[in-house]
Amino acid sequence: MMAGDGLLVRVKPRLGRLTPVQAAGLAEAALACGSGSLDVTRRANLQIRGVSEAAWPDLLDRLVAFGLVDADGVAESRRNILVSPEWKPGDDTHRIAAALHDRLGELPALPGKVGFVIDAGAVPLLSAEPGDFRIERCSKGDLLLRAEGRAKGAPLRPGGEAQALLDLAQWFAVSGGPTAGRMARHAASLPDWANGGAEPARPKPALTPGMHELGAAYGLPFGRLKAQTLGQLAQMPGVRGIRTTPWRILMVEGGVPGEVDGLSIDPHEPLLRIDACPGMPECPQSSVETRELARRLAPHVAGRLHVSGCAKGCAHSGVADVVLTGRGGAYDLSFGQRAGAPPLRAGLDIDSLIAHFGAT
Repeated sequence: MMAGDGLLVRVKPRLGRLTPVQAAGLAEAALACGSGSLDVTRRANLQIRGVSEAAWPDLLDRLVAFGLVDADGVAESRRNILVSPEWKPGDDTHRIAAALHDRLGELPALPGKVGFVIDAGAVPLLSAEPGDFRIERCSKGDLLLRAEGRAKGAPLRPGGEAQALLDLAQWFAVSGGPTAGRMARHAASLPDWANGGAEPARPKPALTPGMHELGAAYGLPFGRLKAQTLGQLAQMPGVRGIRTTPWRILMVEGGVPGEVDGLSIDPHEPLLRIDACPGMPECPQSSVETRELARRLAPHVAGRLHVSGCAKGCAHSGVADVVLTGRGGAYDLSFGQRAGAPPLRAGLDIDSLIAHFGAT
């Protein structure tokens, strides 16, 4: 899709993981065909920025060659699967996600943003992340199928999870779901086989930067990653792979935490508490600059800060402690709200905000 700095090209790594060869190939492609900037999205995907119309065919060929996109556009559009980034080879998350990948051709036509969540670890990790059709661990330890927007789900027999997801997607398609757009907005009563009373297990907190049993977790301020940095991570000694997450964190398998340009291993880094969209001029919907202001305010704001270039709130759909929303070239300020909510103060300029928060 087109942005203010050129085409955005989305890459959805299988199982949310890049091999070192794929990571190096993606970095090279982003430099050769784009601006060299990448975004890690809230669906744990990657976006190559600044791609020109002329460079697009070459980029596509490169991505297909590295197994990062499917040459079949229909098949590629169906690969909307968010997996727990803590999966291990052969565990339930890996097994179910791989089975679903192999059967994506059986899916009906679905709205573009509809997706699956496979969160089958011992303890859920993705409960707060949006999805439409979910596999989760229930409070009694079994796996369950849950439709987004429903508090409870239906227990599943081992081995039947991928089929259950396909069946739920098929029911959604024929029961008017595409008109609603997303499962959470679909008011139709679930079929009996999907309407159980099993409660999801209590989730554990999202990942934070630092050491992890799989390797090293690096935080990405604003979810922005330089292609050179991705290439550097791919070449670190002992690295077996790089996993994406929905929390602006990259998990480097086998890596030992060390200083990497533009990334942070400090869980208390103020910039990791900030949500800010690309803003003006990268996004044509934005009327204000976002990220440089966010950097200046980050050390002076307690809690979570959301700086949104417009009322859409693309960087963070939830409530934040402090929210700045761009409107007509100025900023609206609110507290404990979502982007676009009625402001406490409206029409502020950058100097006023810097003074208000005591920044420099």
